[in-house]
Amino acid sequence: MTTAQHRIGSGFHAFSTAREVIRGVDLSGRTALITGGYSGLGRAATAALSAAGARVVVPARRPDAARAALAGIPHTVVHALDLADLDSVRRFGERFLDTGVRLDIVIANAGVMAYPAERVGPGWEAHFAINHLGHFALVNRLRPALTRGARIVSVSSSGHFLSGIRWDDPHFRRGYDHWQAYGQSKTANALFAVHLDTMCGPGELRAFAVHPGSILTPLQRNIPRAEHLAQGWVTPAGRPAKGFKTPAQGAATAVWAATAAELDGHGGAYCQDCDIAEPATGDDMLIGGVKPWAVDRDDAARLWSLSAELTELDSFTRADPR
Repeated sequence: MTTAQHRIGSGFHAFSTAREVIRGVDLSGRTALITGGYSGLGRAATAALSAAGARVVVPARRPDAARAALAGIPHTVVHALDLADLDSVRRFGERFLDTGVRLDIVIANAGVMAYPAERVGPGWEAHFAINHLGHFALVNRLRPALTRGARIVSVSSSGHFLSGIRWDDPHFRRGYDHWQAYGQSKTANALFAVHLDTMCGPGELRAFAVHPGSILTPLQRNIPRAEHLAQGWVTPAGRPAKGFKTPAQGAATAVWAATAAELDGHGGAYCQDCDIAEPATGDDMLIGGVKPWAVDRDDAARLWSLSAELTELDSFTRADPR
């Protein structure tokens, strides 16, 4: 891996909020892009970065809904983007590059969870396509806009405990399981940050993966209430279970990873609770930590090659796609 997975003592904790971790940080004149930045923890991250002075670009599959959700948050601009559609990613990238705006922060936050078996694009499994390949393509398209020293934050999850990369069947042609599919995509999010940071390093950019913690947001909209209860996510009264975070608390680790100066020497790290995560010592996803398959440099390089082959994009080791 590119950095040791050990806490560095950030001074923050599991229930720090996005506004708390960014206090004192001046982002005036900086531009951030947050996919899914209009809902749940994405909206909380948008609000925090905007309050620190950043201009925040929010690509959205439902632009009108995004504009309504962001009403009242200054310095935000919404553009259409569907991560499940690589033509949409291409069009967004071309339009954005034509503006000449430079990006200092990218938070790859949008995603889906526990989808029923669904194919997108050329028959790709939906979790892998949307959560990973769409963001892989987006960052490659946006490379010419990234400033020197830009931060790329890939929102992973302790869901990566559920599956490494299924190298022989990443698109679940056989034996579909929605939790394993979600888990594979979250492992992919972490490995994406590892290899991106390995290739670029501090002279060009820094990349991090983050686990936001347990939060109830629209991400769980496909999961029946009975399963919420069975998983222990909610009480019988319908309130979040003990240990669950608010969206503002869930957004904190991504915002910290995007802005904290003390992370400069720790590129590629998997973070949780506003610090670098320790290696996982068990299988309790509420405790978290990071499994070895989510920070393996060889697997990260292998996934990058697979993703470049599938998307026909690799602007970091080949020519600019423009």
